Amino acid sequence: MGPEYRFWRWFRTIPLLVVAVVGLLSLGISIAPGFVLRKVLFPVQHEEAILESSARHGIDPLLVCAVIKCESNWVENAESGAGAVGLMQVMPSTAETLAGWGYVDSWSYDPINLTDPATGIEYGCACLQYLSENLDDTDQVIAAYNAGLGTVQDWMDGGMPDISDAITYPETRFYLIRVKESYDMYRRFYDANLQPI
Repeated sequence: MGPEYRFWRWFRTIPLLVVAVVGLLSLGISIAPGFVLRKVLFPVQHEEAILESSARHGIDPLLVCAVIKCESNWVENAESGAGAVGLMQVMPSTAETLAGWGYVDSWSYDPINLTDPATGIEYGCACLQYLSENLDDTDQVIAAYNAGLGTVQDWMDGGMPDISDAITYPETRFYLIRVKESYDMYRRFYDANLQPI
């Protein structure tokens, strides 16, 4: 058996091994008990801040959890390359605008302190409220949280009835899918008070 034969044998074996590993992981996730998935993949932290802010802004707390999961994966001091900060990855300029418009009391929640969990959640919920007031459905709100209100309004002006068909940014298309999947999982594992089901 020459070296060329051994190479081709491994060349064919490696993809099969990768497929087998992915299959086993998928099977493991599908049969894992709900509490394991909840604790490991879909945790909830800062429940009190989420419940208070979401109630104040009329937003489903489970949607807030899904956004946090996809934006920062619950890392309080997360910062994006674009400058978005905190659990809900709010831009400091957006926080200042929301405070200026009266959506957030900047004396209680300083827009400069977005890495503080309660502050970041408050501004994220205020942003979701503002988007909800200006858009037609949750999918549009989720897309706008990523791409911006004006962009989503432009997409919807194109005549497509469904935002998922109108999105032209691959990042936003993927973001919408991720947040919706996370939202479904949070609704599966938690009640409206963020208590495990």
